[in-house]
Amino acid sequence: MAAKRKRHSPEFKARVALEALKGMKTSQELAREYGVHPTQVAQWKGQLRDNAGELFQSGAAREAQKHQESELAQAYEQIGRLNMELTWLKKNAPPPES
Repeated sequence: MAAKRKRHSPEFKARVALEALKGMKTSQELAREYGVHPTQVAQWKGQLRDNAGELFQSGAAREAQKHQESELAQAYEQIGRLNMELTWLKKNAPPPES
């Protein structure tokens, strides 16, 4: 029987990732100390490095980004709907008269 997955809090992940970014210990040492896999330490470190800029975004910039993402999602949804309608019309349209 497989072991139950561990769920780590965001604070725990941040603490491990910050330790990894400091570079004072290897991933192996951190993994042993915190009881996680070395690959997980590397993933959390990468996530922190990639997303650190978002921590310092202003609220307005964050809201603008969320709004832009929601508009993009709506546009993709509409494109999908229109493609389905076009496909249906192509299948069910009467043949052109010659």
